[in-house]
Amino acid sequence: MLDSLITSKTRVKLLIKFFANEGNQGYLRGLAEEFNESTNSVRVELNRLSKAGLLVSQPDGKTKSYQANNKHPLFGEIRSIVAKYLGFDRLVEVVIQNLGNVKKAIILGDYAQGIDSGTIELLLIGKDINFDYLKFLIQKAEEKIERKVLVEVLDSEPIPNPKGLVVFDI
Repeated sequence: MLDSLITSKTRVKLLIKFFANEGNQGYLRGLAEEFNESTNSVRVELNRLSKAGLLVSQPDGKTKSYQANNKHPLFGEIRSIVAKYLGFDRLVEVVIQNLGNVKKAIILGDYAQGIDSGTIELLLIGKDINFDYLKFLIQKAEEKIERKVLVEVLDSEPIPNPKGLVVFDI
């Protein structure tokens, strides 16, 4: 969907990187390596997104660190589009329906860092989870979003929300 609206694959990768999780940051060379793209193509798109006000940058030594501009009027909408593109919205909706007492759903791993690796790691925090139903829902979610889903369930929150997680309070 997103890649049919936006023809630049590098721009799509940057939008996913920065809008999948508001705390994600990156710099030119690191992004070029991560995306396996030339620094020039990444630079062009970083400049376009920065000029549009969607990204902000700050000096970090001799480099510039970029991140999403959460004060931009379209920030929420772009984040929502990216979440839909990655399947977060459908994943959370499908996996927690009628599952039990789920308090939080946390996206971990590559997707929380804005990397579309094809595997979504999900941590559910809650009690009285129906594990047979969970197994069924995972299979259904994988078919629906066309990505592998790995789920871990805890009955209490192990740590405060560190940077690099996408947390859904239920």
